[in-house]
Amino acid sequence: MTENPPEQPDQVAPARRTGIEIAREALASARAEARKRGLAPGRAPASTTRDDPAGRRRRRIITEQRSGAHPDDRDPQLLGPTLGRLMAERGWETDAAVGGVLGRWAAIVGPEVAAHARPLAFDDGELVVGTDSTAWATQIRLLAPTLLARLAQELGAGVVTAVTVRGPSAPSWKKGLFAVRGRGPRDTYG
Repeated sequence: MTENPPEQPDQVAPARRTGIEIAREALASARAEARKRGLAPGRAPASTTRDDPAGRRRRRIITEQRSGAHPDDRDPQLLGPTLGRLMAERGWETDAAVGGVLGRWAAIVGPEVAAHARPLAFDDGELVVGTDSTAWATQIRLLAPTLLARLAQELGAGVVTAVTVRGPSAPSWKKGLFAVRGRGPRDTYG
């Protein structure tokens, strides 16, 4: 068996340092290094001064670091004007206006018409409206000039130039991969 040598009183085990003590020592050494370089750690940089023609000394404001009392581009901006500027830069004003009108479709055409007709698409000045039945498709086609006038009032003249109405689609009777040409099912449903 090996025996452990007895501890000698002049050899003391090193004390364990905690994380805070290590951090404090690192901070103290960094501050000492900064002082050697002529820096004052933890303080704002001293602003430069210049002579005034009247002989007074004044501080020069460093505009690269501070925004000052008046708003500028670096300050937080309101969302509304920022979105407006973005839409103007990208050319989205017309699409946003049309989207707003389509969102208020029931208020523009009335609740009864809105219950049976809805806007489907808007592209190059053409508004496509889908309806529940062929009767409502006919009704919307008859109301198209009035609808165009109302949309011109909401959006401005020339934004919506045509209204295309689509009725409900007929059911497909084609089943499978192949089809036989013929007269089809015809209108025997009423």
